[in-house]
Amino acid sequence: MTRRLREDEPALRLMIGQEPDDPVSLNDLPVRAILTVPQAAARLGISVGLAYELVRTGEIPAKRLGRRWVVPQARFTAWLNDLPKGA
Repeated sequence: MTRRLREDEPALRLMIGQEPDDPVSLNDLPVRAILTVPQAAARLGISVGLAYELVRTGEIPAKRLGRRWVVPQARFTAWLNDLPKGA
């Protein structure tokens, strides 16, 4: 015997798409203020090792937080926009 779902149950709201906090597209996801080096590497289409090397040399704008490197999203986007075409 199957159990009938009530209208106020979360499972039914998810099935019929009535969850108000459910992102509809990538544009609905919250924007993070920082990226990790692996996230920056993925956006650039390069290896994580190369990304860390570019961070250490200052090519990719990044800050050190303790033992971690973080890439500020705004500086990363500005850096990408300032790169010459075809770079």
